[in-house]
Amino acid sequence: MKIGFNEGCNRFCDNHSVLRDLELCQEYGFDYIDIQSECLDRDLENGKVTLEQLGEWFKENHLSMLSYNALKPFNMRQTEEEKQEVMSQLDEIIRRCLILDCKMIVVVPNENISVHATRKEIREDAVTVLNEMVKKVEPYGIKLSIEFCGSPGMTINRFDDAYAIVQEVDSPLVGVTLDQYHFHSMASDWSTLEKADGKKIFVWHVNDTEDIPCGAPYNTDEKRLWPGDSQGCLDHQRFADTLKKIGFEGDCCTVEVFRPEYYELTQEENVRTAAKATSSHVEQYWK
Repeated sequence: MKIGFNEGCNRFCDNHSVLRDLELCQEYGFDYIDIQSECLDRDLENGKVTLEQLGEWFKENHLSMLSYNALKPFNMRQTEEEKQEVMSQLDEIIRRCLILDCKMIVVVPNENISVHATRKEIREDAVTVLNEMVKKVEPYGIKLSIEFCGSPGMTINRFDDAYAIVQEVDSPLVGVTLDQYHFHSMASDWSTLEKADGKKIFVWHVNDTEDIPCGAPYNTDEKRLWPGDSQGCLDHQRFADTLKKIGFEGDCCTVEVFRPEYYELTQEENVRTAAKATSSHVEQYWK
């Protein structure tokens, strides 16, 4: 099992730099990186780096980009202008992915929408949008991975709904991002995961979390912990055993946390700590 680093872990560390993340991730043993769009946009706007420089770095080193994280929000846009904005955003991300040799785009659902949409309506909208998106990524073999987000305001906030959407789209290019925190925080159904086709899970985010009631307004990303933290409550053994059983083929887990105290570390301390925690996690649960 290879390991990956998501820049959500350190995006607010002092003087954060995407290029420095690449160097540190390679130095401390990561195989992959999920580049966060906020980090990349910030560095491009500030002139810290160009896409071409990052692309050349990847060509010259063994660290690879697992996913572009993320296009958001991809669904439940209400006007034609808003819908076209999603497709324009996708066009730009595809352009970037081709430069960075990235074959995966994570797509994140809308939240706190003004219309009182039913789950059925949300699913139908997502299927329609994803079918259009597939037409754009198919010529390049780029995959789309839906990241359901375990927050009450999210339109797709449980694994069950995300997986149903993926099944209906029925494309080898569309799958699910399984984030352990998100799965737990809105009490996704284990039985659905246990019956799922593991090949449809494209990205696996490992982390832990404080034992906060599911759906509580204060159960936010800030409660996440490094995997293996003694304060954590997630059933790591069950996640690992289930993924093995259903045929998960990703061959990689990516650490993703958004804890404010971790942002107080230096960028190097953050990456080093993340690498140690993720390696230990794999050694313990993925044998």
